[in-house]
Amino acid sequence: MDPIVSFDFLQLFHFPPFSSHRVRVTGSSFDLNTAKMTIEFTVFKGSEDGTIKQSKTSKPDLKDNDVLVHVTASGLCGTDEHYRNADMVLGHEGVGRVKAVGPTVKDLKVGDRVGWGYEHSSCGRCQQCLRGSETYCPSRAMYGEADFDQGSFASAAVWKEDFLFKIPDSLSDEAAAPLMCGGATVFNALRVHDTQPTDRVGIIGMGGLGHLAIQFAAKMGCDVVVFSGTDSKREEALQLGAKEFYATKGVKELKIRQPLDQLLVTTSAQPDWNQYLPVLAPGACIVPLSISAGDLSIPYMPILLNGLRIQGSIVAPRYTHRQMIAFAALHGIHPIIEKFPMTADGITKAMHELDEGHVRYRAVLLPQGA
Repeated sequence: MDPIVSFDFLQLFHFPPFSSHRVRVTGSSFDLNTAKMTIEFTVFKGSEDGTIKQSKTSKPDLKDNDVLVHVTASGLCGTDEHYRNADMVLGHEGVGRVKAVGPTVKDLKVGDRVGWGYEHSSCGRCQQCLRGSETYCPSRAMYGEADFDQGSFASAAVWKEDFLFKIPDSLSDEAAAPLMCGGATVFNALRVHDTQPTDRVGIIGMGGLGHLAIQFAAKMGCDVVVFSGTDSKREEALQLGAKEFYATKGVKELKIRQPLDQLLVTTSAQPDWNQYLPVLAPGACIVPLSISAGDLSIPYMPILLNGLRIQGSIVAPRYTHRQMIAFAALHGIHPIIEKFPMTADGITKAMHELDEGHVRYRAVLLPQGA
């Protein structure tokens, strides 16, 4: 469904104040410099009882570097579950096509395919922004903290040009959507550690994040080692690029070929650290990516005696995000997805499947008719 745009033609054609004119956006058939408009689009929100509700959002005419994007695909991330009970529009792995641009937009044009992720804007002036770490900007606008009236579970959205990313032709909309957060998160974790092609990278969990981390690390030339509860995903992990796979359920002591230089935790809960610390090389880096409200509890002495490092990491800053997209396109990295309709019922079903652990491995919401 295209967004609806209401034009105020009073200045343009001197219609009387009570006149009302509504048109559907189908391209660049209007002049933003002469016509005022109100943009209206469909959104899907959380609610206090967790019910997904369809609603409408209205935005004033585009200003400065605003870009109107018609949504063609949205990934479903585990983080969306955390906001299901909030009165806000859900979704932060969006892909779509540019429908209109504000007066100061420089690079994007109508028809361009773009995506966006967790962060929507930053101040651009603080120390973090100036050194390319705008994800830690004190004034950052992130999903769940700002812009509650729009998200990627929608027919359209209006974002700043600076936080939109062009999508290469080799990535389809449905493949690109999960990369906007899931792909950016694991790629950034590897970049934070300055991962080398000679590194042995361990990945705990083979789900939405883990199956992407396997591909990125393998294409970087790393020796990838996967840990999962059972053997059920062994063959798939090896096909994605893992060199070793270990089932951990009921195992007291892990015995692997060589110690690990890096360990990415992509599971939804913290692992048994007593199981994993012995297989880390001196100086190894642990990157926890799971979302947990509890404390990080980990044995103290092994960290000191082996010089281990625990590295926090969130979504990628824009430079790294652009690198991730280019790397995925160059090396043919694609998420394994399941498709659901972008309707209240479709979103509810996708969230249920995700919560039950049945999605392999990223759910993607598509507008009806797509």
